[in-house]
Amino acid sequence: MTVKVLIIEDNPVARSFLCRVVRESFSDALEITEVGDLENARRQVAKFANAPDAGFKLILVDLELPDGNGMEFLTELTGSTAIKIVTTLYSDDDHLFPALQCGADGYLLKEDRFEVLVEELQRIVRGQPPLSPAIARRLLTHFRPASSDSGTMPLNSGFGSLSSSHAPFSNSRSVALDPPPEWERLTPRESEVLTYLSKGFTIKEIANLMGIKWFTVNDHIKSIYKKLNVSSRAEAAVLASKQGLV
Repeated sequence: MTVKVLIIEDNPVARSFLCRVVRESFSDALEITEVGDLENARRQVAKFANAPDAGFKLILVDLELPDGNGMEFLTELTGSTAIKIVTTLYSDDDHLFPALQCGADGYLLKEDRFEVLVEELQRIVRGQPPLSPAIARRLLTHFRPASSDSGTMPLNSGFGSLSSSHAPFSNSRSVALDPPPEWERLTPRESEVLTYLSKGFTIKEIANLMGIKWFTVNDHIKSIYKKLNVSSRAEAAVLASKQGLV
């Protein structure tokens, strides 16, 4: 039986990338529908309103779309049996938790490597929530009691197995906000990207301002997060503020 997949992403390069990820993730026969806005997404879903069993089984939705917010669409899908996964560049709490509250079954970061995204999507087959590693760590840290005496968290807590290669969880959010030694290793380009991020510019706007491709901006952001040991724009902005960049 063919599995119907809906990908909602306005950037054609990102949309093509996500199609490749989906095809690589599952051995089932797939029928992938690609749309770039909410209007067309709603139109596609409406086709199967009277025959839900024939509808989409997997829906990937971006949060920022030309005609609205992806969270609106997640809310509209309440009651749908489809697996709904957010695919975004935002890993901060202001996007993560509202998306989950709106009905997202998973949360993946488009800046992750191809093989990482494939692995996380394959969690669906194993009955585990598809979560980017940084998001899984963020959720575990968020729900851990701040006064916990233990430095560990059971690995069988419903988020799937976590390998020892993942960065250890910090005991408090304040630790991650202290300027790390790697700060001085930021390249001039990375410092420029961080400054724009801290001022609230979107990925597309930064790309236009710097005259580079959006996926090049993504690479810079990924490097910044790694060097500063942060997992969101908000944390990076705090560090930038401390260093007088904004």
